[in-house]
Amino acid sequence: MMKLTLAQLNLTVGDVNGNVARMVAAARQAAWAGSELVVFPELAVSGYYPGDLLDEPALLRLVEAGLQSLRAASRELPGLTWVFGAPLLREGPGKQLENGLVVLKNGEQLLRYAKQLLPTYNIFDERRHFEPGPDVAKVLRIGSAQVGLLICEDGWNDGGADYGVNPFERLRDAAPDFVISINASPSNIGKREQRHQVFTSASRRNGLPILYVNHVGGHDQLVYDGASFAVEPDEGVVFEAERFVESVRTLGFVDGRFVEPDGSRPARPDAAGLSAMAFYRAQIVLGLRDYARRCGFTQAVVGSSGGIDSALTLALATEALGADNVVGITMPSSFSSSGSVSDSEALCRNLGIQLLNHPIHGAVEALKAQFADSFGAPMQGLTLENLQARVRGTILMAYSNANGHLLLTTGNKSEVSVGYCTLYGDTNGGLGLIGDLYKTEVFALCRHLNEAAGRELIPMAIIEKEPSAELAPGQRDIDSLPPYPVLDEMLKVLIEGGRLANWEREAAEARMAALRETAEGRALIERIARMTQRSEYKRRQAPPLIRLRARAFGQGRQMPIAAVFPSVLA
Repeated sequence: MMKLTLAQLNLTVGDVNGNVARMVAAARQAAWAGSELVVFPELAVSGYYPGDLLDEPALLRLVEAGLQSLRAASRELPGLTWVFGAPLLREGPGKQLENGLVVLKNGEQLLRYAKQLLPTYNIFDERRHFEPGPDVAKVLRIGSAQVGLLICEDGWNDGGADYGVNPFERLRDAAPDFVISINASPSNIGKREQRHQVFTSASRRNGLPILYVNHVGGHDQLVYDGASFAVEPDEGVVFEAERFVESVRTLGFVDGRFVEPDGSRPARPDAAGLSAMAFYRAQIVLGLRDYARRCGFTQAVVGSSGGIDSALTLALATEALGADNVVGITMPSSFSSSGSVSDSEALCRNLGIQLLNHPIHGAVEALKAQFADSFGAPMQGLTLENLQARVRGTILMAYSNANGHLLLTTGNKSEVSVGYCTLYGDTNGGLGLIGDLYKTEVFALCRHLNEAAGRELIPMAIIEKEPSAELAPGQRDIDSLPPYPVLDEMLKVLIEGGRLANWEREAAEARMAALRETAEGRALIERIARMTQRSEYKRRQAPPLIRLRARAFGQGRQMPIAAVFPSVLA
């Protein structure tokens, strides 16, 4: 039986020395377990994805030094073969780098492979920095097994729909005993199931067992959920590593099957996986925890309005960073309801976090008076509403600057989509936790947190409160927007469309089809589409948000600001 170890690690972009140290520690753990082979993720040495750091000579020098360190470490573990990803310099025309896979043993490079299929869609832009590798299969004998090698996207085209090259065809002809695929596959709702479907189909079609090793951890907008797995042609997915945590796990391979080191069969993973709400929670918590850690923050601050968005943000931040490291600030105005403060107090008491009170009435009145004196006209209407949000944003940023806290913005995807937010006000911050959750999902996740806790973490008074920005007397969200159950289904079609899961797309398209049947409904569709289009300038200036869905605002949705948009009803 061949023993092999999957090293599903939380690696940091650009931290080559730190990444190499983690890899060496995992390799030693593999050697202690008696493994012949240890496998790391795609671009493990540099972290994924370095972006234009790849254009920096200093990073490339660090990578070369890191490779030398790995060669030296492999000499100390002479019986172990290492498989890992790194950006590699190449010769010839085209880009100077390739997205490479390296096999080391006892200080020697046994094999080098260049990724053939470079994704340039959604959040990916690898062709910007890398030259694709040649259409060749790479197979190497490791111990008792012939092992084929792939890098991430190379394994996603077995149906031939996206590229003219299918690397599995060459591998099938080479007939390895099993295939290693090293990956950097970011997580979104439904992605785990998609991976299982794609690689199970490829395994069955080509008659090849596959070992899939993924990154774990948060990097800016993206979160990698780990969930590395092993798949067999006749059994499908037979093993899955834990999600959202590091995992260094040893398996055996014998007679075409993946087994436990003692020869028993691994426990089969739950096909259903996490519920949608449990997934959102885990993804956001890991995303914030790693973002804060990598950026040097240990504490966070949130403006607490007494509404559901700030309540959910505070609850998730508390889970990620700990109650002692989260501060809420309530900033009542003359238009705030009594619940703005009292519900914030109840929430923060339930969470065990500090709540500070900084009223804004005096600051707003002083700015109103100065405005009238300077410009000869009173401040009123939308200008006054936005001023309140901007005063609050200034207070929060001042607290952040003075105390070193990371300011978390609280906008949800529904409101961010249509621009129902104030630039330089409630959009202030360093990270958005719920900016890829529709408002209806915000309500659902709050209920999920309460159910999981077995008590009211988020008071029902907040969950049941009618949404309002509280910037004018009697203001309600429904006065400016359609009801959120209607708005959210519209936005799913307008923003995500074909990237929605089948069940979700069918429900959303049915709602849109019903609206198209009436003149009023068609006018509403056009209005919401225009609001979404015209709000791009706000989103460009907003902080990054943690990606949860297949199409999130940010690097995965590149839309112009100054443009004439076609009618969505055309």
